[in-house]
Amino acid sequence: MREYFRNIYQTVTTIFIGMGITWKNMFRDPVTIQYPEVKVPLNERVRNRLYVNMDDCIGCDQCSRACPVSCIDIETVKSLPTEDLGKTSQGKKKLLWVTKFEIDFAKCCYCELCVFPCPTDCIYMTPVYEYSEYERNNLVYNFTTLSKEEAIEKVENFRKYEEGKAAAKNLLESKGE
Repeated sequence: MREYFRNIYQTVTTIFIGMGITWKNMFRDPVTIQYPEVKVPLNERVRNRLYVNMDDCIGCDQCSRACPVSCIDIETVKSLPTEDLGKTSQGKKKLLWVTKFEIDFAKCCYCELCVFPCPTDCIYMTPVYEYSEYERNNLVYNFTTLSKEEAIEKVENFRKYEEGKAAAKNLLESKGE
C-alpha cells in the first residue's frame, strides 16, 4: 500500500515539475531564427566551402592526393623556359600551368584534409555554406584562370617544345655517330 501512494506522489510531482518548466518557457520570446533574413553566427573553425586562390597555386597536386573521396581534379603542364609565370605570395616560383582545377562539392565531405598539405596555403575553407543547386553538375566548381582555349594552347606549346627538344637530341646523336 505504501508503494502505491509513493507512485502516486512521484506521478503528481513529475507532472508539476514538467508543467512548471512549460509555464516558465511559455511567456518567453521565441528563439527561432528567421533563416534567410537572419543567419546563424558560425564558429571560428567551421568547415564549409573550399576556395582556391589560383594566384598562389603551384599545381603540386598534394591537395588532390590527400583528398579521401577524390573530389579534386587537377591537370598541369610544364611552362616553357621562355615563360615566366611569376611567384606566389610566399615567394615560391611557379613552374607549372594549371590547366584544370575542379572541385566536385557533391562528393566533398568537408574534412579539410586537402588544406593542410598545400605548401602555398592557396586552398582554404570559407565561411560560405549556402550553395544548393538543382543540377548536380553545377556543384563542380572550376577554379582555373585559363580558358579552355588557353589551356589547350599551353599543352600544345609544351608538346611542340618537347618534340623540338627530342628532334635536336636525335640530330646530335646522329652527328656523334
